[in-house]
Amino acid sequence: MEFLITALVLGLMGSFHCAGMCGPIALSLPLQGNSILQKIFGGLLYNVGKTTMYGIMGLLFGLVGQGFVFIGFQQWISIIMGSLMILSVLLPTLFHKIHVPFASSFSQKVRSRLQNLFTIKSKFSLFLLGTLNALLPCGLVYMAIAGSIGTGNALEGMLFMVVFGLGTIPMLLFISVAGNMVSSKIRVAIQKRIPIVVVIIGLFFVLRGLSLGIPYISPSTEKMNPQYHMKSSCGMQQAVSKCCCHGKK
Repeated sequence: MEFLITALVLGLMGSFHCAGMCGPIALSLPLQGNSILQKIFGGLLYNVGKTTMYGIMGLLFGLVGQGFVFIGFQQWISIIMGSLMILSVLLPTLFHKIHVPFASSFSQKVRSRLQNLFTIKSKFSLFLLGTLNALLPCGLVYMAIAGSIGTGNALEGMLFMVVFGLGTIPMLLFISVAGNMVSSKIRVAIQKRIPIVVVIIGLFFVLRGLSLGIPYISPSTEKMNPQYHMKSSCGMQQAVSKCCCHGKK
């Protein structure tokens, strides 16, 4: 489960990026009640909604990765996703030029819906605010999506995104309840280190795909896909059994 550690680190470090990008939304949440506990509960609802949407996204993109595994591209998909993470840091302008059809119109609809929800003070509206906020364009989320695809498994892809979302909760919850009390100097200092974390995670996926036989970091192909190994072993045993029986006759 090493990939979950990478997801948690990406979420924790990335939360300082979220403080700058999503901080205004967290500060403006229509939290109910006057007590700290009520505000914490409201902030948690928002973050749970966000993490829930991340989990759904992870499941869908994990299925994409699983499809590549099914056709025999398990190692390649891990290498490609890891390489994309590294390239996004080394050549950011290359990714800025990529245009996704209908992305801008979809983003505008999400922002419009978010504005409407800010006028509604209810627990469900806080949950919906989180789910919709997760759909807004974000480079950090794209890196997490690449990681979920790189797992090559729907369940692991979902877990990757959920753990990533959990990692962002402490900072965003703190901001929504206590206000923007993290100094800009601290946020800037940590944001400068986020690209380093992304490159390290990218290298992890590349090494994982290379199957160099390094425990926990780059396991062998058989350990990455034990079911395939079991099927191969069973097939060999059946072949040997048939051969022995034929010899006895």
